[in-house]
Amino acid sequence: MNTPIESTGAPRRVLVTGGSRGIGAATALRCAQQGWDVAVNYARDAQAAEAVCAQVRALGRQALAVQADVADEAQVLAMFDTIDRTLGPIGALVNNAGVVAENQRVADMTVQRLQRIFNTNVVGSFVCAREAVRRMSTLHASPQARAAGGGRGGAIVNLSSKAAVLGAPGWYVDYAASKGAIDTFTVGLARELALEGIRVNGVRPGIVDTDIHASGGWPDRAHTSSALIPMQRPGRPDEVAAAIAWLLSDDASYTTGATLDVAGGR
Repeated sequence: MNTPIESTGAPRRVLVTGGSRGIGAATALRCAQQGWDVAVNYARDAQAAEAVCAQVRALGRQALAVQADVADEAQVLAMFDTIDRTLGPIGALVNNAGVVAENQRVADMTVQRLQRIFNTNVVGSFVCAREAVRRMSTLHASPQARAAGGGRGGAIVNLSSKAAVLGAPGWYVDYAASKGAIDTFTVGLARELALEGIRVNGVRPGIVDTDIHASGGWPDRAHTSSALIPMQRPGRPDEVAAAIAWLLSDDASYTTGATLDVAGGR
């Protein structure tokens, strides 16, 4: 087990959205190893989220599985309320929940597809960050959050994608554009919160071996696309999780507004 890093004062509680699988699950476990209690958000698969929580508890930390579709504001508000009452105000947020659709040219995309992608990947990240800031800000935390031990700063990590830089032509330009919005969001929010005790950074994974590719209609993409990657292999979820955990830690205390590529050189 990794040695926990001493906190500067923010609660050692992290919410990982989309934490029941892939990069989210690996991040939940990495955070637990580094001394965080973890709220594991999931949209549908309660069993998978509970399995991650069991692993977190086995590492000696508290864990809570909490359901919410991050594209639905009411569900996000209910999720944060549950976390507040059960674990206490969070000191960190990992905006990991995201969706992709099957490969398609822009000329064939429907408005419904675009709304689903942007409502989850962009609006969901904004709303989750908004609620986290209301609990973490040293200047603007709500009285309720302060009374419960919040208002002591914290950290946010937003999950982007290397597609934001490459554009993903012929695959999913909509997904790439949503992640480009996350890159801009990360810079803007970091500068907005720089004097409120909250650091905001991003991680931009490349092709990683997770099951998100199946939802995009290409389940074996991570391995069949290895030739596109200078390191000639897909990444592992734990490799991305390590970067996220570092950005959350006090070792990154002077890092804000940055987005770190974890993409095998792509």
